[in-house]
Amino acid sequence: MSRVKRGIQTKKRHKKLLKETKGYWGQRKNIFRRAKETLLRAMAFAYTGRKLEKRNMRGLFITRIGAAAEQHDMSYSTFMHGMKKANVALNRKMLSQLAIYEPDIFEKLIILAKG
Repeated sequence: MSRVKRGIQTKKRHKKLLKETKGYWGQRKNIFRRAKETLLRAMAFAYTGRKLEKRNMRGLFITRIGAAAEQHDMSYSTFMHGMKKANVALNRKMLSQLAIYEPDIFEKLIILAKG
């Protein structure tokens, strides 16, 4: 049986991983073993970060809506309760965008929520 030489595949795999670790500090970018463990850890943090970003953005939207509602002498919770009672199904992201870019429309929503 003939011998199998795997140098080409190994080099390809190593190069692929080292390409992803470009910009890391010290041996973390050019020594395969160090780079691999660093990349695995970085990917774990990236996964967590993608989940945290959703939470952080929701918090930001709530803060913006609350600030806009306060300008019209209404709390965030009262505003959201009024929106639910008025059967207005706008998510927090859209309400936040309206509060920033379309304040006159947001004011009409405040009136709707009060009534």
